[in-house]
Amino acid sequence: MTRRPAAFRLDDPHVVVAADEEARPARGAVRVMPEPENFDLPVPVAPPLSVRRRFPWSTVFWSALGGLLALGAGLAMTALIEDLYARATWLGTLGAALAALATLSLLVICIKEIAGLLRLASIEKLRARAEAAIAQDDRDAARAIVRELTATLSATPQLARSHAELESHLTEIIDGRDLLHIAERGLMAPLDQEAARIVARAATRVSIVTAVSPRAALDVAFVLFAALSMIRRLAALYGGRPGMLGTIRLVRHIIAHLTVTGSIAAGDSLIQQMLGHGVAAKLSARLGEGVLNGLLTARLGLAAIEVARPLPFAALAKPALSDIAGDLVRRRGEAAAGDKALPDG
Repeated sequence: MTRRPAAFRLDDPHVVVAADEEARPARGAVRVMPEPENFDLPVPVAPPLSVRRRFPWSTVFWSALGGLLALGAGLAMTALIEDLYARATWLGTLGAALAALATLSLLVICIKEIAGLLRLASIEKLRARAEAAIAQDDRDAARAIVRELTATLSATPQLARSHAELESHLTEIIDGRDLLHIAERGLMAPLDQEAARIVARAATRVSIVTAVSPRAALDVAFVLFAALSMIRRLAALYGGRPGMLGTIRLVRHIIAHLTVTGSIAAGDSLIQQMLGHGVAAKLSARLGEGVLNGLLTARLGLAAIEVARPLPFAALAKPALSDIAGDLVRRRGEAAAGDKALPDG
């Protein structure tokens, strides 16, 4: 039943203001129900202040210093070749040939370093694009990312079958998020397993060497060498193949990742928890120190996996430090038990 439109005044005694729906007004009265006002007004957001870029004096300084050093090396090499020619013609020819060989080698090294930096930059951009495509469920972007990813990992023989399956899924899968999840399961799962083995071997090697090393300087040198070698192997596994400059850049990104994600504190709590459950009582002082060094190496390796990986962890779970650390402590505990079981000479 519909009611006819009617006009009335608010000060009319027959007009009743009732907020409760169950309250029934008298017959012939008009009920008015007030509606709550919405005060969620849009707040104007001030545009971000433009940061004034300063002149890069540090870049100019290092560029000028590098140019001076290059000119000095060139002049010194020229003077050396002239002195060799003054002594004997064959000495000058030999010096010129060695200088040309050194220049060619330096040029090749520079090209490889630049190529390694470009590969790392492309992997970082690919991971950022994949994160955006997963968040937005962008099908076209996901297809482009999968094509670039298969091209990057085309030299990996154990992924040949996964490449063929992904080629067929490019036209069958509609959702971009699902396509990237399939690509992660097919391409990243074998590489993640190999990466976890690389980290576990490096952590075990560090724990053994630092447990038997007689000098702290040797411990530091070996841990640094093992960590850099592990980072380079992980980057090469995921298609990075960095050089010396690329490895330095990776180390910077790994340290920044550990700082931002708070993995350092998480690792410290894990170490304290493991050592608090009687592990320290079973290990000798040197073995305990080796276990701690191995745990730190494993934590660094897990951060390196996240930095070097071309896809974010979305469909697959991240490798856990507890798995590698548990195996490491178990091996060290067995070693300590074996040492205690040996008869005294």
